[in-house]
Formats: sequence, structure tokens, C-alpha cells
Amino acid sequence: MGVFDGMLGANESLFRNAVALDFDFVPKLVPYREGEQFHIAGCIKPLFSQRSGRNLLIHGPPGVGKSVASRHVLRELQEKADDIFPLYVNCWQKNTSFKVALELCEQLGYRLTHNKNTDDLLAVVMEKLNKGGAVLVLDEVDKLQDQDFLYVLLERLYRKVIVLISNYQEWGASLDERLRSRLALDVLQFRPYSAEETRGILRQRAELAFQPDVFPREALERVVAETVQRGDLRVGLHLLKEAGAAAEEKAARSVSLEHVETALQRLAQFAPRKSAELDEDEQAVLELVKGAPGSKIGDLYKRYQESGGEMAYKSFQRKVKKLEDGGYIDVQRTQGGAEGNTSILTHRGVKTLDQF
Repeated sequence: MGVFDGMLGANESLFRNAVALDFDFVPKLVPYREGEQFHIAGCIKPLFSQRSGRNLLIHGPPGVGKSVASRHVLRELQEKADDIFPLYVNCWQKNTSFKVALELCEQLGYRLTHNKNTDDLLAVVMEKLNKGGAVLVLDEVDKLQDQDFLYVLLERLYRKVIVLISNYQEWGASLDERLRSRLALDVLQFRPYSAEETRGILRQRAELAFQPDVFPREALERVVAETVQRGDLRVGLHLLKEAGAAAEEKAARSVSLEHVETALQRLAQFAPRKSAELDEDEQAVLELVKGAPGSKIGDLYKRYQESGGEMAYKSFQRKVKKLEDGGYIDVQRTQGGAEGNTSILTHRGVKTLDQF
């Protein structure tokens, strides 16, 4: 038997639809989140009777299906109603009122955005959305640097439902009192997946992503075990994709435990430390960044001092550097300008797996 016998051919692939392993992929059926989807649909239902629905805050840890379930409801809504606009914005990427307004114009098919400011763009959005009802899902809403556009939506949209998604339940309590009062948020918690639910989801995605009989049970179980331990479904999806890639690199016709172990080694190279491994001062700095994403380092240090922190500024800077090196935060350094050199800090921990 030759050394190339039985190996994968140059024009062959173990994958038939690798997109199914993207965390943002929305399958036709979203298992184990039926109750949550009915809750979201219930908030939207009054729109079918020409009334505004209930605004909703969805919260839960990363990787528990908040985004996928919400987008699945939007997809069904699009199929059911011609006069209700389903809109989805990821606020990690669109983190200012101007960027959100620009994205809404893009989704509504309005292209004449050049030289228009935020108010101009929102006026266009209001005109189009008030021809019917609107459901706006704002994912990772805690990453917004301002919420000015929300006031406009609440005041000028006739029939609407605003769905806010965050990892943190307490984010809603941090909103300005006037905004919180106008939103009158219903609250929906997404619990972590159980081991059996995790197994079912990863099996479903593997069947969609790979050719038949490519991912054997023992290899899948190793992925399931690691995913359950970390409590984040994105880990499992990433391991499935990396294990398949490792098998293809070896020109193998199926994924083995060895390929899964290779994927685990690659995961360890990129994944940041768990927050539990941070010391007390590092935890304090990280929480400050989470609570005020996009802040200048000097402003965060003032907040730190106001909360009773006793570190010197140089020590504070060293803690920021450790968090940056560990993959917890992004640091954007700017030079010149009215205030001289400074650093802008943004929490990035929840996005690490999505950026591989």
C-alpha cells in the first residue's frame, strides 16, 4: 500500500457547509431555546394588531444562544409579515448613534447617506419604519458608547419593539432613569446549556457542516466534554472547525481524536486566561473597562480612585498592559490632539473566540 493510498484527494473536502460552524449561523431549527423564542415572539405579537409590543432585555453568559434565538425569531417574522421591519444591529461593531443610524439606513435600502449627520439619518429611518411596525434587536448593547438614538426611536417610532441583548443583567439598571422608564423593559434570562443540550447542538452542527460519517462519536464526545467544561458553545463550534481543518491538513478521510487534540492545542494558543485567574486589582480594572467601554485610561483611573482604589497611576497602567496582553481588552493609542497622547480602552473578552 502506497503512502498516499486512502488519503483525501486534492479536490475533496471533509466539509460540505463550513458556515454551519459559525456561531452567527442560524439553523432552520434552534434546539433547546423554544421557550425563549416564544417569549420573544410574545413581546412582538401586539405589532400584528397595530400596537407597540413590549421592549425586552435578554441577558445570559456568552455562548448560550441569545443572538441565534433572536435572529431566528426575526427570520420567522420576515416570513410572516410584510409590514413589520425586522432589524438586527451588533453594537460591538456599530457602537455609536451615527454608526447605528448608518447601519439601519443600509438595511432599509437607503444609500444616499453621504454628508448626512446622525439626525438626518435617523429622520430617514423614522420615515421608512413608520410605514409599518419595527422590531429592532441591538446585540451586545453594553458596547454602545452612547444611547442617544434610543431616545429618538422611543419618541418617534409609532409601532415598535426594541430588544436589547447583553451578557450582563445589571446593564439595564445602569441606564439613565428617563431612558429606563421609557423602555419599560421586560427581562428574559438565557440559562447555560446542559451537557445533553450541548451534545445535541454540536451533533446538529457537525451533521450540517461535514460530509456523512466524517466526525465519529468518540471525537465528538471529546469536543462536547471540553465545551461543557468551558460553558461556552462557541468553544465547541471552533473545535469542530479546527479539528476538521487539522484532518484535512493530514489528508485524512475522517476526524480522529488526534485531530481534536490538535484543535485543542490551537485553542490554548489564542484563548485568554479565565477571569478567575486575574488578581484582585486586575479584576477591578477589568470591571471598570466593562462598565465604561471606549473610555480614556485617565478617566478610568479617576473612577478607580473615586471607588477607593489605592494603586498609583503607573501601577494602574501596568495592570492595563497585563489585561491587553491577556486578550481581555483592546487598547487604542492616539497621539496628538487637544489632550495629547492617550489610550482608549474597550473590553474584548466576549469576542475572543469570534475573532479567531
